[in-house]
Amino acid sequence: DKLCQSCVGVAGAGGLGSVVAECLARAGVGHLVIADHDVVEPSNLNRQRYTLSQIGESKVHALAANLKQFVSQIDLTVEKIQLNKYNAAQFFAPCPVVVECFDCAQAKAELITTLRRNLPDCIIVSASGLAGIDSTASIHIRAVSRNLYIVGDMVSEASPDSGLFASRVGVVASMQAHAALRIILGETP
Repeated sequence: DKLCQSCVGVAGAGGLGSVVAECLARAGVGHLVIADHDVVEPSNLNRQRYTLSQIGESKVHALAANLKQFVSQIDLTVEKIQLNKYNAAQFFAPCPVVVECFDCAQAKAELITTLRRNLPDCIIVSASGLAGIDSTASIHIRAVSRNLYIVGDMVSEASPDSGLFASRVGVVASMQAHAALRIILGETP
């Protein structure tokens, strides 16, 4: 019942966001609020939950179609927008939990700052450090404050020598989704 009645925001629908949204939908979260400004590109297919036939579609609309294939009764609010300090708080206002799934450090910081300032009771589950092929044992959940958790190894960055692998990105995304589920159910992530 708690999951079915819950609303979770997902900021970004790429490698993290597409996996987070799928995990939350399959777990029974009743309402997802998802925003992303991008379209599906061929380079996304190695780690994001899209298909060849979805190339060129907006990520949020492609993701919504995919989620409806798994859980037809899920309530979705999707918007093809670039979240920023002017629109993020209003967009995620109905969400007691928001999962941050951006790949740009500056966008991550701006979203977290905006939500913490304007929605002080909102719990944010962010990600930092998921690149490379290191052991998943280095990935953990760090409580920054009572309303901010970060999942990752906290150090690795994507670079020409250290790319993003679907397996490692998926581990972080799954841990983000699991943290959100635990929060909804009154547990510590």
